[in-house]
Amino acid sequence: MTAPTPSAGVARADGDEQLPPVRFAYDRHTWKEIAHLLVNLPMTLLGFTYAVTALFVSGMLTVTVVGFPLLAGALLGARHLGKLERARARGLLGVRVEEPSPLPLGKGGGLLPRLWLALKDPVGWRTLLYDLIRLPWGIVTFVTVLTGLFVLWPVLPYIVRGLSNVDRVMVRGLLSPSDELERRIAELESDRGVVVDTAAADLRRIERDLHDGAQARLVNLAMGLGLAKEKLLEDPDSAAAMVAEAHGEVKLALQELRDLARGIHPAVLTDRGLDAALSSVASRCTVPVKVTADLESRPAAAIEGIAYFTVSELLQNVSKHSGARSASVDVWRAEDRLLIQVWDDGRGGARLDGGSGMRGLADRLGAVDGLFVVDSPPGGPTTVTAELPWRDRSQAPHGE
Repeated sequence: MTAPTPSAGVARADGDEQLPPVRFAYDRHTWKEIAHLLVNLPMTLLGFTYAVTALFVSGMLTVTVVGFPLLAGALLGARHLGKLERARARGLLGVRVEEPSPLPLGKGGGLLPRLWLALKDPVGWRTLLYDLIRLPWGIVTFVTVLTGLFVLWPVLPYIVRGLSNVDRVMVRGLLSPSDELERRIAELESDRGVVVDTAAADLRRIERDLHDGAQARLVNLAMGLGLAKEKLLEDPDSAAAMVAEAHGEVKLALQELRDLARGIHPAVLTDRGLDAALSSVASRCTVPVKVTADLESRPAAAIEGIAYFTVSELLQNVSKHSGARSASVDVWRAEDRLLIQVWDDGRGGARLDGGSGMRGLADRLGAVDGLFVVDSPPGGPTTVTAELPWRDRSQAPHGE
């Protein structure tokens, strides 16, 4: 006797599943399904008891401050029961269900935000629902299969397959993560944290540069002008020398402020675009750099600024760490992406975790759905490829 008894359908290219091919009735797939259905009863008893106890106790204690933390803990525990059920379904039914993303409790910012994050966890609630509705089903499958092993032997494989398919539907419906949406939410939460951290680091850098550079020079300037004022009548020559020195300090302070402003968003980038701005950066590099920018139009200001900053940082790394004799920067548009490639013939060995700012650049690009790839074998050459989403200036929000 034969029966279509394998544990999972055959995937097609369009994403649907075909029915499994016909096999011998009592092959290993059928025995796995029988084992799954027999184990349903103890597992459903465990899950039902947990769900009822957790909901009853936490519900009774919601009048106190203890109830909600208990419910949050119960939902976190339900996640572990769901993980166990998914593992059982993978091993015995062949159901490939991805594990849901972990709750970002470490990023909650405090006890109350973390508590609220656990209380509104859809994965935990769906797992509790799964455990509650499974008790009658577990009893039915256990009794049916146990009886069938003795009195329904010829048709048992067909019955087992039908019951197992219901289990597959339950697992996929209640224990599966909301795949793409959940992954996207997790990525956006991570990207938001990167953006906040990057902005904070930039503010600290600007504050440090102002404090250690222009501000210190302006303080010296004020002191020098004060002394010159006191000596103006007594010793005009000394006062004139102090004023001349103060004039030099003013020039240096202005230059430092220009450098700082150029590092944030240079005027040449705003006025003339990415090609001219990158050529300006390349001219300050200690290594000869060839810049090629093949852009028919300008991207949105935010994308343009990130591209400028990326190339600027990479050329600084070339100057400081590469030992290169030449380098090149290529920028072009490919459909809806802006691509940047920085090459040098230096010693190589650059890595994302190498401490040269590569990880920070990768995080910046990742926060805007960009990519950052480093190819730098020991001995060189080094090729860094960055990819950013293209947005036209006409489509950018007002103010970009």
